[in-house]
Amino acid sequence: MRKNNPGFYIFVLSAFVLVYSACAQNPPFIGQAYVKEEKLVEKSTVLLNNGQELIPLKGLSELTIASIHFSYQYTTGFDSLLNKYCKIQPFNGMDYVGIRNPAELDFDTKLFNTLIIQLTDADLINPQIVGFINENHRLKNVVIAFFGNGRSLAKLENVTAPIIYADRPSPVSAYYSAQAIFGGVAITQNLNKTFSPKYRANTGFITVKTRLQYTVPEEAGINSNNLSDIDNIADEAIRSQATPGCVVLVAKDGKVIFNKAYGYHTYDKTIPDRITDIFDMASVTKVSATTIETMRLTEEGTLNLDSTIGAYMPMARKTNKNDIRIRELMLHQAGLIPDIPTYEKLKPTDISTDSSAVYAVKVSEHFYLRKNYFKDIMLQDIFNSPLRTRGQYVYSDLSMVLMKEIDEAVTATPLNVYVQENFYDPLGMQTAGFLPYRRFARDQIIPTENDEVFRHSLLDGYVHDQTAALMGGVSGNAGLFANSNDLAILYQMLLNRGTYGGDQYFKPETVDLFTAKQSDVSRRGLGFDRWDPIADRHYPSKLASPQTYGHTGYTGIGVWVDPQYNLVYIFLSNRVNPKVTDKLSGLNTRPRIMDVVYDAIGKGL
Repeated sequence: MRKNNPGFYIFVLSAFVLVYSACAQNPPFIGQAYVKEEKLVEKSTVLLNNGQELIPLKGLSELTIASIHFSYQYTTGFDSLLNKYCKIQPFNGMDYVGIRNPAELDFDTKLFNTLIIQLTDADLINPQIVGFINENHRLKNVVIAFFGNGRSLAKLENVTAPIIYADRPSPVSAYYSAQAIFGGVAITQNLNKTFSPKYRANTGFITVKTRLQYTVPEEAGINSNNLSDIDNIADEAIRSQATPGCVVLVAKDGKVIFNKAYGYHTYDKTIPDRITDIFDMASVTKVSATTIETMRLTEEGTLNLDSTIGAYMPMARKTNKNDIRIRELMLHQAGLIPDIPTYEKLKPTDISTDSSAVYAVKVSEHFYLRKNYFKDIMLQDIFNSPLRTRGQYVYSDLSMVLMKEIDEAVTATPLNVYVQENFYDPLGMQTAGFLPYRRFARDQIIPTENDEVFRHSLLDGYVHDQTAALMGGVSGNAGLFANSNDLAILYQMLLNRGTYGGDQYFKPETVDLFTAKQSDVSRRGLGFDRWDPIADRHYPSKLASPQTYGHTGYTGIGVWVDPQYNLVYIFLSNRVNPKVTDKLSGLNTRPRIMDVVYDAIGKGL
């Protein structure tokens, strides 16, 4: 963490290199100098052989990508930027004696359907590399990122794979070309001279920006210095033990301009927080999973907001929940109580330390629940609970627990499977999903509470919320885990009113409907929380516009979109580690950091 302002420019440089690209090189570009170099790179980057419109890459959930380099010096930064969009596996095409045997390299990459090959002038001296390119292009997608002198294009005369050609030898060029492959930046130029019969002056292909760009604040008209107070506020929260660590991301105008990790996973300071770390989203699950599925089903016409719970759940028909409309659930105006008892009702016969056909629901390590507990006990408790405030706003986890059941009844697909297949994977969200302990190493997942009452263990990869835990980690109210970049992708898609990466996930009117104020008795949208019109609350920020929507999470999460400022703001923390504390809210950490962002926007460059 930065302690003193004099070192801020060093911070900006290292933050971009290490945070955005994880690159070991130190480019001599910061602030406006970076923007200037980026503009020069844009003017000297050309796309060739793109008649099949492979670039920008689409259909990310269907791609398995290998990135191959030979002598390119900025390969680490290039690959790191690729990884912002889709999981890639790097391969070194060199060994201690020179170029590897193409047959061996071909064998190593046989399970990948897309190859991104980084080339330099020196690489093209070896004709085996061109042979390797052409041989693979017969069977799979091949994309070439060529950095060098245009005269070397003649050696690619017989190559039909797309070529992104850049003649400026700088780290910024590496970042730019990597982003261009996925549509993070647009390619706007044609060749300015003829280099071969095929690669002639004024030829090339133009693309448009379709995904997030990763750059410096100055690219979005913000002075980096004016964001420096984010460090101070994050430091204060950690020193005050409001949270062991946190991650902050800011995207403005479709550009990630700030993404930094602070502190550690726990107060023993063993593992530093990283921007790639995976956090428990808590109630942000409500909008990042359950609500977006509900939006899709509503748009398709398979779910009607004015239909009732009983129309979708026969078990509800003889209860006082039968005639509650879906719209009421989404607005938290159904009259439901906030929650039901959870672990307090467990009997010894309900749980086991070992899994079996009977005890099939994994709650945490060495803690298994009998398989029908949710249906037999929890769902009955929900249906038998009183309705006390129908028509008034009372925030209830039960609303989204029921929405999960309704959505699954409509789709015949579990919530976690549906959102993974329809949103997270196609969008290129690499960590987002439920049950992360099945997919990721524990040191990638931020631990939450040391639960000494219910599960008697440190919750690391297991959902913190007790209701979701007893549902096996998949609920409509909690259970989602993700990192900051994944959330930025999802909420940029919503800020774009349903489009991202050249694909349409929602119609604009669907996004507008769910994110707009829908209630006469609260600030809420459908599923989404919104800007609070009561000025003294400064929620989610004293400077946020009335269009702002998003949600917070009990574990110390905040995700907000402000369409007026074309802004996505993400704050991730584990403020419940090792025990639940209200210090983060007491310090107003999340809104104060958001205030800094608005102040910086207002000050400009």
